[in-house]
Amino acid sequence: MAEEKKQQTKMTMVIVAWLLGYMGIHRLMMGYSNWWVQLITFGGCGVWSLIDLINIFTGKMGMADGRPLLD
Repeated sequence: MAEEKKQQTKMTMVIVAWLLGYMGIHRLMMGYSNWWVQLITFGGCGVWSLIDLINIFTGKMGMADGRPLLD
């Protein structure tokens, strides 16, 4: 059984996605199991990282278990 990740704030995830998005660390912190794909592809050459950053900033991407990010 997977452990529940601590709910993260939107601003923290924006900063982490901006600085470490190419490594997928923001996805790891939000509980996504596919974070390693961004690690080995350098964030899809930056494209996936940018898309994730925009989705986090606009509120379209939340925690992996469906909870929204805290404000």
